[in-house]
Amino acid sequence: MGRNVDQTTLHRAAKYFMDSGKAATHAAAMDLLQRFGLTIRAGAEVAHFAAHQTALLTLVNVARRTLLGGIEIMGLADAPCLSPLAPDRMLSAAVCELGGRMVSGARRGWPSAIIGSVDGLATTAPCWRLTWEGWRGGVIPVRDGGGLAETDAMALAAPLAAAACAAEAFAFHAGDHPMAGRRAAGLSLWNPGADWLTADPTEPQLTYLPSKLWLIGLGNLGQAFAWLLACLPYEDRAAVQLVLQDFDRLAPSNDSTSLLSFLPDVGRRKTRVVAEWLEERGFETFLEERRFGSWTKRAADEPGVALCGVDNALARSALEKPGFDLVVEAGLGAGTQAFRSFSMHTFPASRSAEALWSRQVAVTDENVEDKPAYRALRQGGMDECGLAQLASRTVGVPFVGLIAAAIAVSEPLRRLHGGAALELASGSVAALQDVEAVGMAAAPYPGAHLEAAAPSRSPGMARATVERPSLDSPRDSQQ
Repeated sequence: MGRNVDQTTLHRAAKYFMDSGKAATHAAAMDLLQRFGLTIRAGAEVAHFAAHQTALLTLVNVARRTLLGGIEIMGLADAPCLSPLAPDRMLSAAVCELGGRMVSGARRGWPSAIIGSVDGLATTAPCWRLTWEGWRGGVIPVRDGGGLAETDAMALAAPLAAAACAAEAFAFHAGDHPMAGRRAAGLSLWNPGADWLTADPTEPQLTYLPSKLWLIGLGNLGQAFAWLLACLPYEDRAAVQLVLQDFDRLAPSNDSTSLLSFLPDVGRRKTRVVAEWLEERGFETFLEERRFGSWTKRAADEPGVALCGVDNALARSALEKPGFDLVVEAGLGAGTQAFRSFSMHTFPASRSAEALWSRQVAVTDENVEDKPAYRALRQGGMDECGLAQLASRTVGVPFVGLIAAAIAVSEPLRRLHGGAALELASGSVAALQDVEAVGMAAAPYPGAHLEAAAPSRSPGMARATVERPSLDSPRDSQQ
């Protein structure tokens, strides 16, 4: 056993059960995950609306990485894929590429999720309805009825609902939250911490989108950034320039956490895998295959806005060194008690990145090597070095990364539309209703931007009007 798993092959959700002591061996942890599954019931809307397809594709992609028993889809009427996530495909083919299976009946005992209008449900297991409106998205237990309009929504609301559903399904299977399956769970990206089920007339239509971004780190968070950027309604994606920075190669463990990682790509550089995926969807990419640090310098014509998803304090402490005009940093919690936690910081802010993270460079995580699963690995032949490397890896699940990324990507969008600038947002997917956000005064969005594609109008709530950000300085229009 000790020879069959190492830090590169470890499933990061299995590590939760190993580190908590709920599984006595790595094999037992994997066996638990193999019992986790989800049935998705597709309504007629899924064949006709891009947002419903985006919700479906996102849920399949996120959930199959932790619910290893399978993601099964009922009632899907095949149709051309309208979602920008899977261009030039039939919807059924896109679902299967991401790991979904078409079935005619629901698995006994599995929870289920509904996308669109589905009648005649008879189940004792939890069943969630994915729902969204405006800048808000989440899930509601079907037995509670209701739901949001699911029309006239900001492009990140539907994938946000999918991530919330995957989080609730995992918690139900893991048995570590008594309310999983019995509560609504969601979030407002316009006003994090507000009641996401309550209409907010200040939410604007997406009118402007970033056109130059620098993505730092292409793991769990960085690939979630890319997935969400592909959801946005760009008119001409060839006009969008993305710098992708990462030095690492894909390992088997990335398949358990990262939305663009698949086992056939193991060994390839992350930058090239992500670039290929983005370029297939029309974006222009530039690759930087060195570690990010204080030595990284931004040229005048390169993106002035960065999205950061690295997982070490040394790199984070250097975020203001390259000379970006705006940095949006997303971070994830670690360990059995905090792996569902997330945070977002922006810079410049009241405290510098160096002040926030320089003292954390040498901080170590909780020692879990005395847990039964690690004792079993030692007895199976794993040496102390391998055991230490394995123990040092964090618990990781893709739905937390996707929710954190949605908050981060919505920050430049909010600033582009005259919304509140946030210095900090933090919370946990175990309690999305309790997200805390700290606002600050900030100048208009400092990066390059362009107009979004005109929305296809459908009945929905009234929307606030948005004034175009000032273009008085050349930096705003040419950066």
